[in-house]
Amino acid sequence: MPLPQSAVLGATDLPRTVLSDHLEERLYKRLKLERQARASQSGHSFDEVAGAEDLVVRVVSSVDMKVEVKPRFLEFFQEDNYPAQFPYKSKAVLLFQKIEGVEVCLFGMYVQEFGAECAYPNQRCVYLSYLDSVKYFRPEIKAATGEALRKFVYHEILIGYLEYCKLRGFTSCYIWACPPLNGEDYILYCHPEIRKTAKSGKLREWYLAMLRKAIKEEIVVEVSNLYDYFFITMGECKAKVTASRLPYFDGDYWPGAAEDMISQLRQEEDDRKLHKKSKTSGNASKDAMLMEKLGGTIYRMKEDFIMVHLQYSCRHCCILMSSGKRWVCHQCRSFYICDKCYSTEQQLEARDRHPSNSRDTHKLHPVDIVGVPDDTKDRDDILESEFFDSRLSFLSLCQGSGYQYDTLRRAKHSSMMVLYHLHNPSVPLFVNTCIICAHDIETGQGWRCEVCPDFDVCNVCYQKGAVNHPHKLTNRPSDDDPDAENKEARQVRVSQLRKMLDLLVHASTCRSGSWTGCKYPNSNCRKVKGLFRHGMLCKTRASGGCALCKKMWYMLQLHAQSCRDSGCIVPRCRDVKEHLRRLQQQYDSRRRAAVNEMLRQRDFFDLCLRSNNSLTPGI
Repeated sequence: MPLPQSAVLGATDLPRTVLSDHLEERLYKRLKLERQARASQSGHSFDEVAGAEDLVVRVVSSVDMKVEVKPRFLEFFQEDNYPAQFPYKSKAVLLFQKIEGVEVCLFGMYVQEFGAECAYPNQRCVYLSYLDSVKYFRPEIKAATGEALRKFVYHEILIGYLEYCKLRGFTSCYIWACPPLNGEDYILYCHPEIRKTAKSGKLREWYLAMLRKAIKEEIVVEVSNLYDYFFITMGECKAKVTASRLPYFDGDYWPGAAEDMISQLRQEEDDRKLHKKSKTSGNASKDAMLMEKLGGTIYRMKEDFIMVHLQYSCRHCCILMSSGKRWVCHQCRSFYICDKCYSTEQQLEARDRHPSNSRDTHKLHPVDIVGVPDDTKDRDDILESEFFDSRLSFLSLCQGSGYQYDTLRRAKHSSMMVLYHLHNPSVPLFVNTCIICAHDIETGQGWRCEVCPDFDVCNVCYQKGAVNHPHKLTNRPSDDDPDAENKEARQVRVSQLRKMLDLLVHASTCRSGSWTGCKYPNSNCRKVKGLFRHGMLCKTRASGGCALCKKMWYMLQLHAQSCRDSGCIVPRCRDVKEHLRRLQQQYDSRRRAAVNEMLRQRDFFDLCLRSNNSLTPGI
């Protein structure tokens, strides 16, 4: 049977977004300049030197999500009204290149965008959560700068993303330079065996090299790290050292580590009570103890927790400034404070003003903060996808279907299947039924009402003129029709997907004995209820190959991934959400354990080295 037209559509046919256009435009502009520089260096013309071609950047997922604050940490700071959750926009970006006539996925990244509407400390922050690539980029040559052209391209995508975030009003970006665990992948499944996993130091330098370029372009103001910025007070900094100031990201190292440390602190406090020792006084002391423990761990790898400043940071309160004025000292390099701190500064005695611990007083000059929007509203539409809305979903799809990237041949096939799933986001789970003749409607052979929630008519009844309906009916596009892949058709498919999820919720609460008394006049409500009953009685189950059970689990998983209702009444919704949460939690725990083991081995090595040095004469 021939593949549907949507199966052969490529990356260029995927919907464009403001972000993808920005990244692609910048990438091709920079590649052109790089190629010109390389041609000049070699003494050849522009057309005589090889260049990177057929590159396509697309945002394949853009969905609203929330990171739930872990219970111990939330209880720890309940007196400070710490938020229970932080909303963010999760985005997935992929890079494709046509190699030997086939578009291959070479690079992917997942980001978390916490907008201006988000509460502190996550307000206007971006977290680069996962990044992955495979080495099939063409041509395999060095750029004019001496680095691999592949590295140049990947750097430009990241710099372009930072530029995009800066233009939207974000103030900072956080990166944890942590390589994947041995035998595990971040995004693309099954890398080539010859590829060596980068050590944290090499990966960190890869990021820093990219950030040095961004600083030269004045996209990035400065680069620091999590420890230096939040755990110690330097110079005239007056910000409180507290764990409640640390940005709280999904899958980051410190939230899980803090949860374990709070448990240890409570155990130590219980031991003190048991042995009638002195108690800690209040939450402030507990906070200080937590920061001491957390800082002791992070300090040993502090350079791996990179903090990127997209806007200037107040040297007093450490807030990254996005509005008003920054007050600059021309005598002291890189000293600037916000409006609020400047007002406080003016109320002090002259000897207590900037610079501190000096008899001199430097004059501060105002500089208007311009170009930073009041909000960080995303101009791109929501892009929902069952398989791409989370890294684990995408990786699970590849693992379960054998979409591997260990050879170029397999990477071609895997990329083709990735594109197929992207172009078919809502393959029907069950066949719709004609409202008139009650026969099943094959794909592309029916008409739908866009007003009524479940009004479908087959072609036969429509052509007979048997339809008496007050609203306009639209033809349902066929998968074999090339026109079905335009933007309007994709929006229709997304709308169908949402209606299907609404039907699932409805069927969970519908108590109507007959379909005539149901809000959904068609028989689809009855079909979903039938799937519920089948799921309770079936002995084969989805794991045994039951098609109906697989269909039911597909619907439940799709619903659970987007459901934000903690008291949802859809059967097994909470179970599925808990399963997904545990999967991510297990991976985060393994990741932290691997980092902690690395630190233990490093400490042991340092201890052995010091012991040997102490026994060596003359040292």
